[in-house]
Amino acid sequence: MRVLVPLPDHDFDVTEVAVPWRTLTDAGHEVVFATERGAVPAGDPKLLDGVIFGQLGAEPEPKAFYRQLVDDPAFRAPLAWGDLDGDLDGDLGMASFDGLLLPGGHAPGMRQYLGDPVLQQQVARFWKLERPVGAICHGVLVLARSIDPDMGRSVLYGRRTTALTAWQERLAYFLTFWRLGRYYRTYPAYVQAEVAAAVGPGGVFVRGPIGSKRGTATDDGPAFVVLDRRYVSARWPGDAYLFARRFVELLEASAQDPGPEPFRAG
Repeated sequence: MRVLVPLPDHDFDVTEVAVPWRTLTDAGHEVVFATERGAVPAGDPKLLDGVIFGQLGAEPEPKAFYRQLVDDPAFRAPLAWGDLDGDLDGDLGMASFDGLLLPGGHAPGMRQYLGDPVLQQQVARFWKLERPVGAICHGVLVLARSIDPDMGRSVLYGRRTTALTAWQERLAYFLTFWRLGRYYRTYPAYVQAEVAAAVGPGGVFVRGPIGSKRGTATDDGPAFVVLDRRYVSARWPGDAYLFARRFVELLEASAQDPGPEPFRAG
């Protein structure tokens, strides 16, 4: 199956892109990347070298996946967001994809991806196809800001979701502001506050458990995701392995069963 992964030109979270890419390709699926104008993207360098004194960056395995990812021909030849404006049934139309995955990241370069109206329009179009969508961390903001033209509200209105939580964003900022300033505060408002407002009174923002331990390829204990029908969301890089596996399961189940998936968290 064919999955679209939009990215900014630089500063995306290494783990939140490389782990799902590796999981999807290992499962035999095609991953197609897209940036604003087709530029070859690059991850946040601090997450590769260590945010502070070599600490707080990506773990060794996701960094190894990233080194493999940058040699992937699809990664080195991304589409442009505007190229997806074609007919829904065309080769570059949104309907040519079986799934959409929206990674996160918090460094300043992410604003290109998080705030682009063209990308938001494409995401809203795909959402209406009722095919699998996955979003992790700041990637949930893309959905929160994507407006369903029929409702005039976010596509997340009335849905259940998680995203980067306020306590996670606050903790990262307090640990690093003395050296990096607002590196961990992409916007003045917390991600959780904006996403909770987007889901409205009929939706639910699910915070999940508090803890700083990361899930791994072999241990999902600390990880957390929320599944609402054909949409799966996660909070931070520590959820990436479980998030990627749940997205693959959702993608493959959608090919077998056209019915909606129930809500599930955990």
